[in-house]
Amino acid sequence: MTRPVTVGVDGSPAGLAAADWGAREAQLRGVPLRLVHAWEWQHFAHAPPAGPEAARRWSEGVPHEVTAQLHHRYPDLDITADLLTGPPPEMLCAAAREAELLVIGTVGVGGLAGFLLGSVAMATVAHVEHPVVLVRAPRPDEGEHPGQRPAVMSGRRVVVGLDLGRPCDEVIRFSFDAAVLRASPLLVVHGWNPPGYYGVERISPYTSWAADIEAEETKDLYEALRPWRERYPAVDVVEQAVIGQPAHHLLDAAADAGLVVIGRHTPSSKAAPFRIGHIAHAVLHHCPAPVAVVPHD
Repeated sequence: MTRPVTVGVDGSPAGLAAADWGAREAQLRGVPLRLVHAWEWQHFAHAPPAGPEAARRWSEGVPHEVTAQLHHRYPDLDITADLLTGPPPEMLCAAAREAELLVIGTVGVGGLAGFLLGSVAMATVAHVEHPVVLVRAPRPDEGEHPGQRPAVMSGRRVVVGLDLGRPCDEVIRFSFDAAVLRASPLLVVHGWNPPGYYGVERISPYTSWAADIEAEETKDLYEALRPWRERYPAVDVVEQAVIGQPAHHLLDAAADAGLVVIGRHTPSSKAAPFRIGHIAHAVLHHCPAPVAVVPHD
């Protein structure tokens, strides 16, 4: 059975941007597109004047309206639309289990404030066990309709943040696959900080010990990627082992990226709390490009 690209839609500009990105991604992968809208009536919510039945009818119409828009732009794409009843994060996580990847939208708020990752998106990213892509809505000052944006930017590089301190084959594989699909170069960013025993002296890449560690980190990064280069010979890979916070370097690299890929460590125990991590948190809230979050052990 072919697994679709699944998009969570809610009728918002962010949802429309996510749907458009998902449609283009489905075309690249040669798979169907599935649109889902999760609906849960809450008696304490601000109800429309006509009551819960009107709210449900509106919810039923959301995925079908988005489907009609996408059929106009992507007439050859196989698109299905479903209304799911239940808490949105739970419904989206369940839908992700049957998909190649899940796509949801985020809201741009402009300037240094970054982007608004809503409670549904945050809860979904923290708990989903499959790759999820966050796509931001265009800001009003960008003057573009979500459907008019070049949502999948073929040729623009894929950027991935890599932590050599833990196994992350899933993250690397996803990144190389994304680069192949887009015929794009792949930039691998490994940010590192000096060990604590170097003291509190000012960190500079020009100190002798920093240069030595940077050379070692660069060598380790190259060796970690060697088998993947052999497996994906068509991908143009560039490594970047740099001093400093990984999130800062990833955000710098994301300025002209078509896709940014980060990992999320999943706890081994189901009883452990689910978190997205401080690096993923920073990237998700400030990255202008679509961000793929790939769970890994």
